[in-house]
Amino acid sequence: MRKEKSPEVLLWLVAIGFFMQTLDTTIVNTAIPSMATSLGESPLHMQSVVVSYALVMAILTPASGWLADKFGTRRIYLLSIFLFTLGSFLCASSHNLPQLIVSRIIQGAGGAMLQPVGRLAVLKAFPHEKFLRAMSFVTIPGLIGPLVGPTLGGWLSESFSWHWIFLINLPVGVAGFILSLIYMDDFRSPKVHTFDISGFLMIAFGMVTVSYALDGVVELGLRQASAILLAIVGLVFVALYWLHASHKRNSLFPLRLFEIVTYRVGILGNFFSRIGISGSPFLLPLFFQVGMGYSPVKSGLMMLPTAIAGLLVKRLGIDLINKFGYRKTLIANTIAIGVILSSFSFLSGSEPLWIMLIQLFMIGGANSLQFTAMNTITLKDLPDSQASSGNSLMSMVMIFTMSLGVAVVAALLSLFNNVAETQHYTDRLFAFHASFICIGVISAITAVIFAQLPKNDQPTPETSDTVQN
Repeated sequence: MRKEKSPEVLLWLVAIGFFMQTLDTTIVNTAIPSMATSLGESPLHMQSVVVSYALVMAILTPASGWLADKFGTRRIYLLSIFLFTLGSFLCASSHNLPQLIVSRIIQGAGGAMLQPVGRLAVLKAFPHEKFLRAMSFVTIPGLIGPLVGPTLGGWLSESFSWHWIFLINLPVGVAGFILSLIYMDDFRSPKVHTFDISGFLMIAFGMVTVSYALDGVVELGLRQASAILLAIVGLVFVALYWLHASHKRNSLFPLRLFEIVTYRVGILGNFFSRIGISGSPFLLPLFFQVGMGYSPVKSGLMMLPTAIAGLLVKRLGIDLINKFGYRKTLIANTIAIGVILSSFSFLSGSEPLWIMLIQLFMIGGANSLQFTAMNTITLKDLPDSQASSGNSLMSMVMIFTMSLGVAVVAALLSLFNNVAETQHYTDRLFAFHASFICIGVISAITAVIFAQLPKNDQPTPETSDTVQN
């Protein structure tokens, strides 16, 4: 006989799910060189381990809400924990890179549903006046995950082996599954519209093809013409979805969302500015370990200032937005991110440690402010009838740019590494320095998009408090 449900237990279950998912997005980065050595691969060709996880999360995120409404939050949450835990076990058991990529896809399929389904369960279990406090509780572990992930990944891979960054998920996953089976309610929607499967497939195929075009240049040795052709095919499918959505009533992401200026600018700004921001967590550990020869533990510790600054700026960021408004804040901060990312190109390893720590602290704080401002401006003017689809599209864009940013950085590293070999450069850091400049420029240019925001657009502090990265 099942036990009586407790809202407090539900919060802990969802919080653990948030922690598992956010931890795994960062814990792998500092372990990549160790994984590459173990699997006989080049560290500069390991981006698929990150890309595959993030890409499958981006693809499945739009479907997670519909699945929960159709089959119940309890069933889908249990399925997500099962897939995440199974994928973690398979990752730890992998003996080569293809096996690891397939295992990461399974793990990502579970991770894609942990956050949205958990958030939906909390929304349905708590009355409106208690929802904000409940969500604040469950998102705290999600902020701690990126804080401890890089250091924990470096320590586990150096002190034990990289397999342990996945094995630590097993006891948590098993406990979470059993407790969810006992305590989680099975909420579902009485009226579920037909899922836009054709639109979903168009978007999914477009994302996979564009990402594969970038990733294939590095790992599969695709010729530039083949990669460009693949990218064009991906963009064609995105265009086909646009045509599809223009005449379908219950499309996955209605085009009327883009009639709202702040949403349109926010989505475009999110997409392009996050390419550089999302690529840096992959690039920095490689820079420290492969370029500067740091140990995995030291590389992980170097990432701590970014996470600490991100937490500290959360409250300050809202105050800055309230004082200067979204437009001025985003223009100035986007340019600042580009400058800070480019400044890493001046590092050679001979500088005092405190200079690098200041740079890392600055990029962490600037990223945190960027996330808060971008996400709130994107969602704040959406009417209730479009809030669900608008939030789902933004979540998909946020996750997809994680994979796209890593793929872009990997392609840049490969390009500049080939240039260095062709020109016989002796500077071992040339490829890293050039890549930092490129992603910095990409980030800074995005300020042009945010300049399209209304000049008199004022913030809504209550909304800012509720939106996460």
